Amino acid sequence: MDPNSQTPPQYSAGSIQVLEGLEAVRKRPAMYIGDIGQKGLHHLVYEVVDNSIDEALAGHCSHIDCFINENNSITVSDNGRGIPTGIHEKEGRSALEVVMTVLHAGGKFDKGSYKVSGGLHGVGVSCVNALSSNLRVEVHRDGKIFEQEYKIGVPKYDVREIGSTDKTGTFVTFQPDASIFEDIVYRYDVLVARLRELAYLNKGVHLSITDKRRKDENGEFVKESFYSERGLKEFVEFLDSTRDSILSDVIYIDGEKDGIPVEVAMVYNTSYTENVFSYVNNINTHEGGTHLSGFKRGLTRTLKKYADDSGLLKKVKFEISGDDFREGLTAIISVKVMEPQFEGQTKTKLGNKEVTTAVSQSVSDMLTFYLEENPEQAKKIVQKVILAATARNAAAKARELVQRKTVMSSTGLPGKLSDCSETNPELCEIFLVEGDSAGGTAKQGRDRAFQAILPLRGKILNVEKAMPYRVFENEEIKNMFTALGVSVGTEDDDRALNLDKLRYHKIVVMCDADVDGSHIATLILTFFFRYMKELVESGYVYIATPPLYLVKRGTTQRYCWTDQERDNVVKELKGSKDSKVNIQRYKGLGEMNASQLWDTTMHPDQRTLRQVTIQNAAEADRVFSMLMGDDVPPRRAFIEENAKYAKIDV
Repeated sequence: MDPNSQTPPQYSAGSIQVLEGLEAVRKRPAMYIGDIGQKGLHHLVYEVVDNSIDEALAGHCSHIDCFINENNSITVSDNGRGIPTGIHEKEGRSALEVVMTVLHAGGKFDKGSYKVSGGLHGVGVSCVNALSSNLRVEVHRDGKIFEQEYKIGVPKYDVREIGSTDKTGTFVTFQPDASIFEDIVYRYDVLVARLRELAYLNKGVHLSITDKRRKDENGEFVKESFYSERGLKEFVEFLDSTRDSILSDVIYIDGEKDGIPVEVAMVYNTSYTENVFSYVNNINTHEGGTHLSGFKRGLTRTLKKYADDSGLLKKVKFEISGDDFREGLTAIISVKVMEPQFEGQTKTKLGNKEVTTAVSQSVSDMLTFYLEENPEQAKKIVQKVILAATARNAAAKARELVQRKTVMSSTGLPGKLSDCSETNPELCEIFLVEGDSAGGTAKQGRDRAFQAILPLRGKILNVEKAMPYRVFENEEIKNMFTALGVSVGTEDDDRALNLDKLRYHKIVVMCDADVDGSHIATLILTFFFRYMKELVESGYVYIATPPLYLVKRGTTQRYCWTDQERDNVVKELKGSKDSKVNIQRYKGLGEMNASQLWDTTMHPDQRTLRQVTIQNAAEADRVFSMLMGDDVPPRRAFIEENAKYAKIDV
């Protein structure tokens, strides 16, 4: 053995680390809030707001206000009972300090305090405290005002009384820790979507959000308020406002089975997509769970029985599947469970077995009553189901053609695809490039070892308006399915995307930096959202960001991605001299040569890729439907409202 070699560290009792208090949260924040990007940053706000919502569910809170302050800190206030401030018997310090600094502490574990609660893992507000550089809490309770401040979760002083009041409530202001998060700038639209959602899920509660970083044309801070009297019925109407309903009213189910309150609102429309959103104690369970399974079972069983008994399926010569009953369906399921079992703190899937039966029976009972009382509406639903089944059969045949390998090619890959030599999907990436011209440049500029190129001819089909079999017959879409190696149908779900043979773990949409390029990118993303959502949810879809400008002076040249960056570079290159600086505006990928495209957009060490994520599935569904659907007025209103943010070359 080399005497100079270092002795490896010994694995002994001293190697075992014990993370005390909130230190564990700061050490592994993603375990508690999902990630340290935009999703985790906004999750901090949700945790604090959820505490106020818990007060509302218990009947003690009617107003919740959220503020994005000038310095990107957040303030959340409510008029609930206020967090208790008395001395905690076991801990020997103020209960307020215990709630703010101890994991798994809070009234939600005491069944007498809260019947149902969202943050049942109990890491909520203490977790926010740990991940904030500064946090201040103010409590109005028992006629007094109390406060305490913290620095990265550590109290600066004991809870102290600072005044008197005749009101009750809790005020929390926190500044996310810049050393933890990748970005600490809050997005107003993301928080608006969540508060709107909470208003619909908790009818009778007033919520508002104010952005103190921006002012409107009247000089007032940008603000939106939300209040719903009809709850889920209004929520479904809002989500489906851009589609044509085939029913005269929303089907609404509100009942309780085995001590589990079940609320469902649903409507059928003329579209070809299924949009079912599930919530447990106000938490969006985007991976579904037992409540969603119960809903599907109750819906399919009840509609199938009604259709068979009424004789409406006599002329149908093929089997009707459960999926056919959900085509064109927009539904929201909300259940309240006393002791929900979630998968992890981010709560994406419900596991309570007893909820399946409760939801299934509630849906079955109430839907049976609705169908008997509304025969005309029932007939429309069954006709929609038959149409869906007919289209599904046609789509299945078209899908088989997509997924079948061609006789002429041993690989079955599209002729336009320029594949890479690497076979490990984790190392491979494919660029979906707008047009043959840019595709040719990309082929020359790429690294053939791990980068594949698939040129797409013009604008692909708008899948939002097309029947499924038309989608699978489209040549460009067939090429994408074949190139990616994915197919439709898994063991658990014959409509889910099968990723077992996915050939690339980076799928990059690369379009021109102009209006047409943006439109094509939107069409491709609409296709991914409707037919390959699993790719997006797995984090495989990205958007390339080619530069907008090339600024040159003599032999010096710099690429710029924004107008501000261009202006700064021009000023820098000019210096004190009045020398000429040339600016080239790239309107298309084809205007760059192969080496320029590689340097700016494809080189892994120099490029910027934007990962496509779904933060709020219901809001994403509404926006895609509005932008790409048939209904013009909502799209016009959206364009007028957001025109001031558009960057258009005239």
